[in-house]
Amino acid sequence: MLVEYIQEALGSAEYKKLENGTWFAEIPGFKGVWANGKTVEECRKELVEVLEEWLILKLRDADPIPLVKGYEISIKKVTSV
Repeated sequence: MLVEYIQEALGSAEYKKLENGTWFAEIPGFKGVWANGKTVEECRKELVEVLEEWLILKLRDADPIPLVKGYEISIKKVTSV
């Protein structure tokens, strides 16, 4: 499910070619998730890494994570019996 979530989030990424010839990408709704690269492929690879790290921090801090096309990532407290 995590892989599908990441793929769906990346599907909404917006890419722009900058004046200096590099590529910039961000994912709307994911504050702070952006990347820059010499090629669109390099930019996308960096964006995947940034998104993965962002998700880890959100989970660690128990911060809300956006719902993406029906996919939800959350931590639920489990009590032992």
